[in-house]
Amino acid sequence: MTKQRKHLSRFFYHVARLILGVIFIYASYDKILHPKAFAEVVYNYQILPDGLINVTAIFLPWLEILMGVFLIVGFWMPGTVIWCNILLVVYIGALWFNLARGLDVNCGCFSTTKGSTISIETILWDAAFLILSGYLFFIVFGSKFSEGSK
Repeated sequence: MTKQRKHLSRFFYHVARLILGVIFIYASYDKILHPKAFAEVVYNYQILPDGLINVTAIFLPWLEILMGVFLIVGFWMPGTVIWCNILLVVYIGALWFNLARGLDVNCGCFSTTKGSTISIETILWDAAFLILSGYLFFIVFGSKFSEGSK
């Protein structure tokens, strides 16, 4: 790889980390401030058993803010990138599942009170975030695999 391509790759790596970090922090903010409203959003998805709704509504936003901070500062990237990819796949799956069932529920993606309802657009946004997260996965783990094969 040329020196210029390495710099460009490093630049995109940092931009992807920054974008995803800000998105996760922004997504967690309202959920942390309004845990009861977020628990209602989680309940409306009708996926989890009742016993896991409150735990999820409290734990998930703090995981999102932690991942956002870790992404921005570049801390523990292998674990952070894996969690980002897992969460985004789960989010897309939950959105798709409820869209297919025809449920008209608040997405809860960035706001617990005035969010948009689930649509193909929300799924596409999450898919775009998953592409960024997949890129980070490739950079974080791809470089380690290629180094080991030399």
